[in-house]
Amino acid sequence: MAENGKHIYDESKIKTLSSLEHIRLRTGMYIGRIGTGAHPDDGCYILLKEIVDNAVDEYIMGHGREVQISIEGTRVSVRDHGRGIPLGKVIDCVSKINTGAKYSDDVFQFSVGLNGVGTKAVNALSKVFTVRSHRDGEFVEATFRQGKLKGDKSGKTEEANGTFISFEPDPEIFKETEFKPEHVEHRLRHYSYLNTGLRLVFNGKTFQSRLGLMDLVLEDLNSDGSEPIYPPLHYSSKTLEFCFTHTNSRYGETFFSFVNGQYTSDGGTHLSAFREGLLKAVNEYAKAKYEGDDVREAMVGAVSIRLKDPIFESQTKNKLGNTDIRTDLVNRVREELLHFFNRNKEIVGQILAKVEDTRQLRKELQDVKKLARERAKAITLRIPQLKDCKHHLDKKKEKGYGTMVFVCEGQSAAGSITSCRDVNNQAVFVLKGKPLNVWDLRRDVVYKNDELYNLMQSLHIEDNLDSLRYEKVVLATDADVDGLHIRNLLITYFFKFFDQLVHDGHLYVLETPLFRVRNKERTIYCYSEAERDTAAKELGGKPEITRFKGLGEISPAEFKQFIGKDMRVSKVEFASKVEAAGILTFYMGKNTPERKDYIMAHLVVPVEE
Repeated sequence: MAENGKHIYDESKIKTLSSLEHIRLRTGMYIGRIGTGAHPDDGCYILLKEIVDNAVDEYIMGHGREVQISIEGTRVSVRDHGRGIPLGKVIDCVSKINTGAKYSDDVFQFSVGLNGVGTKAVNALSKVFTVRSHRDGEFVEATFRQGKLKGDKSGKTEEANGTFISFEPDPEIFKETEFKPEHVEHRLRHYSYLNTGLRLVFNGKTFQSRLGLMDLVLEDLNSDGSEPIYPPLHYSSKTLEFCFTHTNSRYGETFFSFVNGQYTSDGGTHLSAFREGLLKAVNEYAKAKYEGDDVREAMVGAVSIRLKDPIFESQTKNKLGNTDIRTDLVNRVREELLHFFNRNKEIVGQILAKVEDTRQLRKELQDVKKLARERAKAITLRIPQLKDCKHHLDKKKEKGYGTMVFVCEGQSAAGSITSCRDVNNQAVFVLKGKPLNVWDLRRDVVYKNDELYNLMQSLHIEDNLDSLRYEKVVLATDADVDGLHIRNLLITYFFKFFDQLVHDGHLYVLETPLFRVRNKERTIYCYSEAERDTAAKELGGKPEITRFKGLGEISPAEFKQFIGKDMRVSKVEFASKVEAAGILTFYMGKNTPERKDYIMAHLVVPVEE
C-alpha cells in the first residue's frame, strides 16, 4: 500500500520473529558464510563444529574419551560418550535459545559454546535433525524438521551413556553444499591437538594426539618441508599451552591461536599477549631492545588458552575480545620462557642468533628502502604507469568510497579501460609485462623491482592500509593462460607482502565477457560457455559469436558497460597464511619438477568429435 507514491511506515510494518524464524532468515549472524563446502569456513563445517564442540566439552570435563563422526553425502552423525543430555531437557536443549548447562561453571568450566545458540542453530538450519540421549539405561529421542518438532520417544536402552545427534543441512538454505573430507579432517586434527588423549573417529579414520600443540607445529613444518632451527619449545598447563620454533625458510610469522578449543583465525587478546610476553622474555634475557618483528620473523607457533568467560567478537568466534586477561597472560608467558631460557643455553643461543640475523636484515632493508625512494624521486615526481583519478579513499573523513584502480597488463587493455573509465573514481595502473613471482623472495624485492615498488607506492600501502588511496584494487587481466598467470602472480604479491589488503576485502578480480553473441536486433555478452550456448538458443538462427581473448579486443564503447554500474567483480577471499601457504608453495614455489609431474598426471585432453 502506498500514499502519494510512498510506502506507508506504520505498526503493520513492525515484525517480531521467533528465534527459529530469525535463525533461518538471518543465517549469517549465526554461522557466518553459507558457501558450498569448498572453503573450510563454509556453513556446513560450522554446523558440524557446533555439534562436535559439545562432545569435546564433555571430554574436557572428564567424560568420554571417544567421539564418532560419520558423514554420508550431506548426512552427518555424531556420537559422544559423555554424560548425555538430562532426559527431561533433551527437546529444550536443542530447540530453545538460551537453554543449556554452559551457563553453570559447575558443569562446564571451559566451554566453547557459552551462549546456548549453537545446537539450536544447527537444528533450525537442518532438513532433518535427530537427537538421542542415553543416561543410565534410559533414552529420549526427538526428531525435528527445519527446527520444528515432529516426534519423540523414550524407553530403556543397553547403550552406554552419551548423546547421538544426526542432521542434514537444509537444501533450501545450503543450496549446493558438499562436505569435503580434507576440510573435516583438518578440523578434527585441530581438536585432537588441543585435547591430548581424545580419540576422534571419522568414517573409520582415527585422529588422536600425544604431544598436543607440538604435533600441530610439526605438522605445519612438514607441510612445506620447513626445517626447524631448534626443537620446538613446548609448555603446557591446564589453562595455557604454547609451542614455537624458528625456521630458515619462512617469511613472516605463522601462528595458530585457540580459546577453549576454538580456532581463532583472527587472533585476539591471547595471541597479542603471547607475542608481547615472548618479546619481553627475549629482551630481558638478552638485555637488548629487539623489536617484535625481529623476534617473530620466520617463527611457527601455536598458543591455546582455557578461559571461563570468553568474549568473542561474533557468534563464529574468530577473535577473542577479553582485555582483562592480557596483563596476567603476558607475565605468565614471560616467566615460563625465562625459566626455559635459563635451563637451555644452547637453544636460547640459536634463538638469539636468528633474532640478530633478522635485525641485521631489517637494517639492510631500511637502507634499500632509502635508496629506492631517492631513485624514485630522481626519476620523476609522478608514477608513469599510473593514470590516476580525481578522488581518493580517505577513511578518516569517510570519503572516496567507490574509488578503484584497475591493474591491467599491456597498453592495449589499458587503452580500452582508460578511454572509457570514470575519471573521477577510476584509476588505471599498467603492468609492463608479467610481474615477478615473489613467493620465495624476501621483502627487499619490493624495493629493488621498479614495477612492484611503483604499484605499492600507487596504492600508498608501504607501512599499513591507513592511507590506502582506493577502496578497490581490481585485477583486470585477459581471460587466457597468460592473463590468469599474471593474476596469480599479483595475488601472490599482495598476499605475501600486503595480506591486510586482502583480509580487509579490498582486492577484486574483474569479470569480463568471454563471448559476444549477436544478431541484427540484439547483442548478448556472455561470461561462460554455458551462457554463450543459452544466448545462441535465445537469439535463434545463426547468430554471430565472437570470442574475446584479450581485453584489448573489446572496443572502448563496449568496455564502458563492463566497468560501469553493472560491472562484475569477484572478491579475492582471504585465507590465513597458515591455511594458504601449502597451496601457494606448491603452485608458486621453486618445485618446478614436482609441479610439472602433477600437471602431466592431471592433464585433460579434449576429444575431437
